[in-house]
Amino acid sequence: MIAFIQGKLIECQVTLAVLEINGFGYEVHVPLTTVERLPSLGEKVKLFTHATYREDSQTLYGFTDRESRDFFRMIVDKVSGIGPKIALNLLGSLSLPTLKVSIANGDVAMLSKAQGLGKKTAERIVVELKDKVLPKEITQQSSEAPIISETTENSKIGINLTNFQDAVSALLTLGYKATDADKAIRLASEGFDGDASTEELIRVALSK
Repeated sequence: MIAFIQGKLIECQVTLAVLEINGFGYEVHVPLTTVERLPSLGEKVKLFTHATYREDSQTLYGFTDRESRDFFRMIVDKVSGIGPKIALNLLGSLSLPTLKVSIANGDVAMLSKAQGLGKKTAERIVVELKDKVLPKEITQQSSEAPIISETTENSKIGINLTNFQDAVSALLTLGYKATDADKAIRLASEGFDGDASTEELIRVALSK
C-alpha cells in the first residue's frame, strides 16, 4: 500500500493533482479541501494517499493530512454503498471538523449538503459512523469540546469542535450556504496559532 506520495506539483485541476517524481507524472484525485491547501505549481508537496486497484484501473486518492486520509478510508470501508467518488465529494464539500461533529450529532441535514449525497445516504453514514468519529464520552452537550488538529507539511491547526461548529451555524443564519460557511470558518481558523473563540472565528471570516 502506498502511504504517501511526495514530489513537484506540475498540474492542478478541480479534483486532480499531478505530481512529478523521478521523471514520472502521478495523477492523484483530491478533494476540494485539499486543492485549497496545495502550494503553487512547481513547488514540492506531500500527499497522504489511499490506492484502489481494479482489473481495468489503478487510482490514487490524496490528502494534505493523514487524518483526512484515514477518515476517507473509514467512510469507504465502513459505510455500505459509498465508494471513493462519493467519499471524496463529502470531504471536498465539508471540512473534517464539521463532518465529525455532524456525524456524532446525527446532523443529517448538514451532511446532505455534500455533492451527490442524499438524505438516505447521509442517514446511513450517521448510523454506521456515529460511535466511531469521536470518543463515546463526547456528546453535543459536553462542556469540554475536543480539539481536532490538522497536521500538514507546513502547519498545525488546533480547532475546538464546538467553537468551529457554532461559528459555521452563525454564518448559516446570516444566509451563507453550508459549504461556503464551512469554508469561511475553516480558512479563518488557519489564521490562529492555537484555539480560537466562536466570536473570533466569525469576525475573521466576515472580514475576508
